[in-house]
Amino acid sequence: MIDARDEAFLRRAAELAARYVGRTAPNPPVGAVAVRDGRILGEGAHQKAGEGHAEVNATAACTEDPRGATLYVTLEPCSTTGRTPPCCDLIRRVGYARVVIGCLDPNPRHAGRGPTALREAGIAVDIAEGETEALCRRLIEPFAKRIVTGLPWVRLKLAMTLDGAIADRTGGARWITGAAARERVQAWRLRADAVMVGAGTVRADHPSLQPHLPEAPAKRRILVDRGRPIAAEDRDAMTWVATEDLGYDGSDLKGMLREVASRGVNEVLCEGGGRLAASLLEAGLVDELALFYAPKVLGDREARGGFAGGARMLGDAWHFALTGIETLGEDVLLTYRPKA
Repeated sequence: MIDARDEAFLRRAAELAARYVGRTAPNPPVGAVAVRDGRILGEGAHQKAGEGHAEVNATAACTEDPRGATLYVTLEPCSTTGRTPPCCDLIRRVGYARVVIGCLDPNPRHAGRGPTALREAGIAVDIAEGETEALCRRLIEPFAKRIVTGLPWVRLKLAMTLDGAIADRTGGARWITGAAARERVQAWRLRADAVMVGAGTVRADHPSLQPHLPEAPAKRRILVDRGRPIAAEDRDAMTWVATEDLGYDGSDLKGMLREVASRGVNEVLCEGGGRLAASLLEAGLVDELALFYAPKVLGDREARGGFAGGARMLGDAWHFALTGIETLGEDVLLTYRPKA
């Protein structure tokens, strides 16, 4: 059983992990804190694939020998060798007396193996439940989806006028929303492993699809076309053109995203346009729908709508559950998850 103090240290470990969201793919973000008698001896997080795991970094940061201490870690310690040795071996070797785990490994083949190995070594193990477990699981949600389904976690973002237009009749879309909304999109770019847009958006806006923060790592860019090449001035190694590099023929978005996931992408931010948005919804590939509404009305039937799909009857509409309402400057952000 864990108590309120245990939960507080796990929340601290989650804060450490959150700093590296969008930097650890194909691995998940993980944080760890070593504690003795209520004092933090050392803390750390997994910062980049191939480098030290959170348990390693927290132990290395300890200001005194952590033998006999408690290690708090947001995700079950690994029990198999990957790019680095198993963290369960480190925990046994260091001599931690207790390990408190935020959530189990989402991989069914590995889930629970870490706690079992630690208990067999005489180490006490407790696993969080309730809100604390949910907090730690949210940190690894994109990773978990890729591991379990072979697909990346997809956030679909659209900025619209009150009458549902994402661009005027000429294709002009800058700027529908204000600075605060655009800053939120920058934060989403920072946490995503790849940013995806349709060919029309590329041709109309020439977006960089990169976070604007100078310290931000470069993000993969996925340019989705339907059978026509995209003229891009900076087609570098960080850009995948779905008609070519990913073999996408315009009819199998799921297959394209499965290929993206196989290349280590956990989370994708899709920034439009309307046809791509509708295609993702039609294929059931959207995990979160994020709609920014600006206090503007175009009132033009030839303006470009947010979801340019085929004709649908009301009974065939896509259904979503509202998960958040937020005001950002003059704009409103509504977030949704698909209904089961």
